[in-house]
Amino acid sequence: MSPLSQELTDRILAAVDAGFEDQVAFTEELSRFPSLRGQEHTAQDFLFREMQARGYTMDRWAIDVEAIRHHPGFSPVDVDYSNAINVVGTLRPAEEKGRSLILNGHVDVVPTGPEGMWTSPPFTPRRDGDWLYGRGVADMKAGLAANIFAVEALKSLGYRPAATLHQQSVVEEECTGNGALACLQRGYRADAAIIPEPEDDKLVRANTGVIWFRVRVEGVPVHVREAGAGANAIEAAYELIRGLRVLEEEWNGRKGDHRHFEDLDHPINFNVGKIVGGDWASSVPAWCEFDCRIAIYPGTRAEDAAREIETHLRRVSDGIPFLANNPPQVIFNGFFAEGYVLEEGSAAEETLTRAHMASYRKPLESFVTPGYLDGRVFVIYGETPCLVYGPYSEGIHGFDERVSLASVKRVTGTIALFIAEWCGLEAI
Repeated sequence: MSPLSQELTDRILAAVDAGFEDQVAFTEELSRFPSLRGQEHTAQDFLFREMQARGYTMDRWAIDVEAIRHHPGFSPVDVDYSNAINVVGTLRPAEEKGRSLILNGHVDVVPTGPEGMWTSPPFTPRRDGDWLYGRGVADMKAGLAANIFAVEALKSLGYRPAATLHQQSVVEEECTGNGALACLQRGYRADAAIIPEPEDDKLVRANTGVIWFRVRVEGVPVHVREAGAGANAIEAAYELIRGLRVLEEEWNGRKGDHRHFEDLDHPINFNVGKIVGGDWASSVPAWCEFDCRIAIYPGTRAEDAAREIETHLRRVSDGIPFLANNPPQVIFNGFFAEGYVLEEGSAAEETLTRAHMASYRKPLESFVTPGYLDGRVFVIYGETPCLVYGPYSEGIHGFDERVSLASVKRVTGTIALFIAEWCGLEAI
């Protein structure tokens, strides 16, 4: 489609501005739903109703693990998916003239941590000047609202997209990526995709993959008075964690072999996110489990990285007498996801560049991020240019998570302008 005229550009941005208070109220309402893993269905019900009321053709389903289990992008799960519900709304034009588009966002949020460490309750959104606070407001309910209200801005001017547009609200982005994958497996494809994750007003050029795994160590329990005769599983776990830090540094040492990651200080981050073990303070602990996350470079197969993790842990175990004959068990229980690179020069990126310049009055910047993104589903498996681009935020996954409303408004303007040029416009 042709670049937009200045007159139409100005009208679209003005329409975004006129509807922005309603957009903020919508974001606040969505943020009140505590859509933690396994509890996303009430937020998804809300989004289903809201999109249906706005004229979308609706689709809603619980993820079927068996339908995606053998897909190369699948991540293993050990939880019930009864409430792992995806919602997709579709708008179709009277006549298909433009290029199709997916607007994607995830409704699941990470745990809050101790609520007493928040300034205000995490699921009671709080507005303070330019900031909107609350768990998930930045990551990424403000983005979901931006997707919906970008289309609403065009509707307020009497237009709808002149090509098929899908609004996807998915689950499992924070733990497996299986939600976006299930949409692809269900047949949802388009000429381009946008995911307005909180990316500080920038476009993601490249992104690491992520692997989750649990390590289980079994010890030999005895009374502490005979501690030397036993084998302490918790202390052995510490040795294994230290060993995995060595692997982390080995992988960081390879950054020069990976385009876009050469200049990052520490692109591969390893984290021990959870540890449990033992049964009694006066017994040498018989067991310990710790849950880990580690990044991998684009182009690295998750299977290959997993084998390297297992081999490294066996090597470390060989230096711990009782583990040498009783090595730890490694369970891959979440992200098993490869990273991706968004190659430069696509028509979608050129369109975003123009839309961003019009909304922000400054050139679009791109950067590399060492966190997981569902963009990998579109780029690797859907062979679709996916533009992960979104508002400025602070404290995501931490306390007092917040998003800049001025940034959200500009991002919404960019998305609305992108739709107008990429899809074209049709009078309602």
